[in-house]
Amino acid sequence: MLERLVDTALEGRGSHVPTATVFDGLDWRLAGRQPAGSPLTIWQLLNHMIYWQDFGLSHLHGVEPEAPPHASDSWPGGLAPESEQAWLDAVARFRTGLAESRREGQHDPEAPTVTRPDRTRVERLMSTASHNSYHAGQVALLRRMLGSWPPPGGGDTW
Repeated sequence: MLERLVDTALEGRGSHVPTATVFDGLDWRLAGRQPAGSPLTIWQLLNHMIYWQDFGLSHLHGVEPEAPPHASDSWPGGLAPESEQAWLDAVARFRTGLAESRREGQHDPEAPTVTRPDRTRVERLMSTASHNSYHAGQVALLRRMLGSWPPPGGGDTW
């Protein structure tokens, strides 16, 4: 039961457009545009999501990642992708990390992590899920502002 809850949270099922598809169909040039009033671009959000997803996976794999000295250090990648290939590679990296997180959720969720025995695997995975969910909502909002919503598979409106 707990494994299913973690998987549902990581996927975004029942809450919003599936997390893995929030970037679908987005032109790479739009990913680097900063709509008026927005402090961020979709490219920045994607790289930030990758950063923390990889951070969480490191813990699950028994590797203590170095925490960034400042929050701003967890926003790598600049404002915009340099090319379509850079965009596609980053989206693929995010999806790979998300799939790996979902696979990790199939292991004993209540076991402690090696790097932080006071935290369980499910706590680490739910942290990733809530972080991704929060930022997927920001991606959806920016896509609306840029006139590129919903993704080809559909959005959160009916």
